[in-house]
Amino acid sequence: MTALRPALRSFSVPNYRRYFLGQLVSLSGTWMQTVAETWLVLQLTRSGVAVGVAAALQFAPMLLAGAWGGLVADRFDKRRLLIATQTAMALPALALLALTATGAIELWMLYLLICARGAVNALDNPARQAFLVELVGPDRLVNAVSLGSALVNGARTVGPALAGVLIATAGVEPCFALNAASFGAMILALRGMDRAALRSVPPAARRPGQLRNGLRYVRATPELWIPLALMAVVGTFTFNFQTLLPLLATFGFGGGAGAYASLTTAMGLGAIAGAIANSVRSRVRPALLAGASAAFGALVVAAALAPTVALAALALVPVGAASVVFAASVNSFLQLAVAPHMRGRVMALYSVVFLGSTPIGGPLMGWIAGAAGPRTALALGGLVALAAAAWAHATFARAGIATGEPAAQAARC
Repeated sequence: MTALRPALRSFSVPNYRRYFLGQLVSLSGTWMQTVAETWLVLQLTRSGVAVGVAAALQFAPMLLAGAWGGLVADRFDKRRLLIATQTAMALPALALLALTATGAIELWMLYLLICARGAVNALDNPARQAFLVELVGPDRLVNAVSLGSALVNGARTVGPALAGVLIATAGVEPCFALNAASFGAMILALRGMDRAALRSVPPAARRPGQLRNGLRYVRATPELWIPLALMAVVGTFTFNFQTLLPLLATFGFGGGAGAYASLTTAMGLGAIAGAIANSVRSRVRPALLAGASAAFGALVVAAALAPTVALAALALVPVGAASVVFAASVNSFLQLAVAPHMRGRVMALYSVVFLGSTPIGGPLMGWIAGAAGPRTALALGGLVALAAAAWAHATFARAGIATGEPAAQAARC
């Protein structure tokens, strides 16, 4: 237990403990719904492109409005904003429950409700990203981000596993019901926080041109635009597991919901291990960003070559670990390099390039999977991550940023 203490130091903050437990319940429910939505699209259409469109619709609002969501996060109290967004998140789940229980669900309805959930997430995600430093402070930020990654991937393990059992035994309806109920845990956690202990940043005053100022700030700061560009490329072409894993399970291996759940569970377990290993860091160096992207890409290519479900699941364990080290490292690097009053806008851009890239990558990789097979699409994503790693390493060097130097707290505007 003593050896784990550095990895768990954010848990010494009571507000973070409340936040973590509320998120664990809420995100597990969200992953249950995501799996149920994907499976429902596949059953209605038997189309890889349709699955990609569903993933695209979930994240299209982030691509279109995520930067505005970051500005909202900078202008308002983040705890209150999150209470509002978590409440709104329950509404699409309740609508899906009613439609599937009555047998009235059609593909266009499902697409519309997926998009509605994504619209709320365009506000919720930047606020959650920027809220972490207010919970734990800069000294524990890398640890809190890594534990948050473990949390997300723990939910990715628990949620799909439960969803697989429920879909196989009772259908998709219980997944939507449990997700709607799960948001209550997060709302209770947020309401129960000690507000005096939060390290709140004063809300940004309303001024014209604030979005443009944020973009100019990023463009003038290589420590920000290089990691964002790296994440944009890898997010578009490599982080498409929500589209590719159900296709791999169904068309690559001829399996069903159980095969899909085993693949997502294996990847989630690896991601938890990777997040815990990464949580002992206090700083992130540019070399880690390029190295994690390269390792992620190579492991994805290896997973694409697995001949059976069991071997694919085994290969996805290190893929999960590498994916979370990469994503958490980019997240932490940005938060440690950005000026505090710009954090909401910069983390919104992170959400845009990470999640908002899915509307482009999801349908594209779904089309490639349909034309050439899911293994080919998976391998292509891995090769792109390898190429992006080489580009990032060279670009950091050209910008005069030593790859062995950690990200520093920025005070510039």
